[in-house]
Amino acid sequence: MIVDKAIYRSGRREPCGDLSDELDSVRLHRDGFLWIGLQDPTDEEFALVNEELHLHPLAVEDAVKGHQRAKIEHYESSLFVVLKTLRYIESTSDIETGEVMLFLGDRFVVTVRHGEGNPLAEVRQRLEALPERLVHGPMTVLHAVMDSVVDNYTVVDREVRRDLEQIEEQVFASEQGGDANTIYRLKREVLEFRRASQPLADTLIQFLDPVRGHDLTREIRPFFRDVADHLRLVNDHVESYDRLLTDVLSAHLASVGVKQNEDMRRISAWVAIAAVPTMIAGIYGMNFQYIPELQASVHVGGREVYYGYFVAIAVMAGSCVALYRAFKRSGWL
Repeated sequence: MIVDKAIYRSGRREPCGDLSDELDSVRLHRDGFLWIGLQDPTDEEFALVNEELHLHPLAVEDAVKGHQRAKIEHYESSLFVVLKTLRYIESTSDIETGEVMLFLGDRFVVTVRHGEGNPLAEVRQRLEALPERLVHGPMTVLHAVMDSVVDNYTVVDREVRRDLEQIEEQVFASEQGGDANTIYRLKREVLEFRRASQPLADTLIQFLDPVRGHDLTREIRPFFRDVADHLRLVNDHVESYDRLLTDVLSAHLASVGVKQNEDMRRISAWVAIAAVPTMIAGIYGMNFQYIPELQASVHVGGREVYYGYFVAIAVMAGSCVALYRAFKRSGWL
């Protein structure tokens, strides 16, 4: 739907009537520009805007289909920009991806937003409070929207860093050693972050290249360079998060392996301790008639006392104690 539309002359907002008439007026007088804001438009709504502005068909196709890579395409008489928006969901620690698309042409700019992330109403309000910026035309809108998107990247960057610090604490400071699913999930979110920010950085570098001849005035170019610097910093952080998560995952798996080895050593030690009395009991439980120890006896007070049973129990207990102390000294128990 069309969420807002206005004419901006000398940096001041004016109400917008018929799109075709207003656009003809600003082009005739070479004063101001038209700004139309759309959010999740239907095909009919977008076709109405396209009919008045005559947008390039390839750009229209990308805008209708959505799910585009961040890019800046320069067509015959217009500029088509795709920005990936990010929204951090606190309850699930997920990163939700959306899109903001801009069409910039002769005295007009159209912003198309898909998804809930990065609303543009605040961007428009901030620009309307700065008429000295709006006099520079549609490129000012492009910078403001791009700056808002990148600023939101920094917000998501802080949240991802906080999640990463919590995971590091769980892996290296907690006895439980963290959870591989949590680590992998954050790594996947970082990859989603990277898919949004890295292509924009590459595209913005090309856009700022003066050889390519993009219509950037001396006054507006430093603002885009500032956005590029912020975006470069965010990408450096995202790349470091990806490497660090790989190291954390490796450390977690190594920790799990060490703990499993320790458990196996304990189990093996107890099995060895239990095996000795089991072996002795098994031998003497075969009920052979001529096992000497079965008939071993002494005469005490005129009575014959058979002591083989007590000797076997003593050997079992002594063997278990000796094995326990040996395993204790070696660190297996």
